[in-house]
Amino acid sequence: MIEWTLVCSTAELLPGESTVAWDGDTPIMVVNFDGTFYAFEDKCSHEDFQLSAGRFDGETATVECVLHGAKFDVRDGSALCAPAYEPVVKFPVKVEDDKVWTRDDR
Repeated sequence: MIEWTLVCSTAELLPGESTVAWDGDTPIMVVNFDGTFYAFEDKCSHEDFQLSAGRFDGETATVECVLHGAKFDVRDGSALCAPAYEPVVKFPVKVEDDKVWTRDDR
């Protein structure tokens, strides 16, 4: 059975903010877009570089990799521009008792 990983309380991750949690060896970037939480591997699909080093845009629901400028939609993980063509790996999120949880379910 795959265990859930505690990310933070909902009060610690306000709309437009992001954080990184670790599920074992997997870094997971978690964002709050307009009150909904999304989680994906903190790794650009173009090159092995952490997306959390870039900017999460809380108005457009995108995150940009600072290495080469690839952008991804945080809601579905889709690549929005070159040089990335593959989506980022998404993970499930649940909110229970005002706490945000995620897990690497691969």
